[in-house]
Amino acid sequence: MANPTNWNSHLQPVWARRISNDALVPQRALAVHDSMVLAFFTGGSAVVEQRGQFDVNVGDVYLVPAGEPHGLITARSPEAWGISFCPACYAPTELAALLGPFERAASGASKVVRIPAVRQEHLANLCAELSRETAGGPPSAHVEFVQKSLLGLILAEVARTGPCASSPGVRTGLVSDALRFIERRCLGPLSVDEVATYVNRSPSHVSTMVRRATGKSVIGWIITGRLAEARNRLIHTDEMVDVIAERVGYADPTHFIRLFRREHGCTPAAWRVRQRDLTASAAKS
Repeated sequence: MANPTNWNSHLQPVWARRISNDALVPQRALAVHDSMVLAFFTGGSAVVEQRGQFDVNVGDVYLVPAGEPHGLITARSPEAWGISFCPACYAPTELAALLGPFERAASGASKVVRIPAVRQEHLANLCAELSRETAGGPPSAHVEFVQKSLLGLILAEVARTGPCASSPGVRTGLVSDALRFIERRCLGPLSVDEVATYVNRSPSHVSTMVRRATGKSVIGWIITGRLAEARNRLIHTDEMVDVIAERVGYADPTHFIRLFRREHGCTPAAWRVRQRDLTASAAKS
């Protein structure tokens, strides 16, 4: 989005800055970063290109996995917090569990996620604090720990938007592993047997444990993940409903529409119109 050099040349393992209309300028050539990048929009809007076109509005987080070509097509007075970080600079286990949104974006899911309105101010405050902590030169061990902690909190806010992130109940390691696998794989063909094979348990055992811990079946979580991706695409792209159905794992658009209507009480097209009307009203207020 901004000059790619600005995102790649910093010496710190994590970098955060306030970026505005002057920095977010459309570019003809797609950029590639060697680090993970996210932009949390607090003002204006934009259209971005990253294996498709996506609308980004206030309250959205735009995700750019490392090595992913991307670019800015149009910008309308955007204001955002930009954060760049290198996961390899930390022990893999410290951030791995929070990188699900980046993994899904890299595998073909939507590159934009909507932060709930009640969490947007908190996320903006975390970004501002991280910006202050990364404003100096190379950090001391104490400052690096603070930076790492703030980055973890920011990534946790984004990860909470994931399709399997809000399940109730206490999860065992098996259930957490199963849900993470479903998040990563739900947009393609996926069965209970495949989930069970991944966690090295029988299908019946996995089904029982997931339902006991979350109140929802494995198939129910697969549908949840697919519908979450569908909602993201309905909000952030102009793709036709039948195209979205195929992207989220349904060859039959009629079946997809039926599932969506059962969950939301209206068709995907009607839901899209309603959400865009709400976004337009919020922008005017």
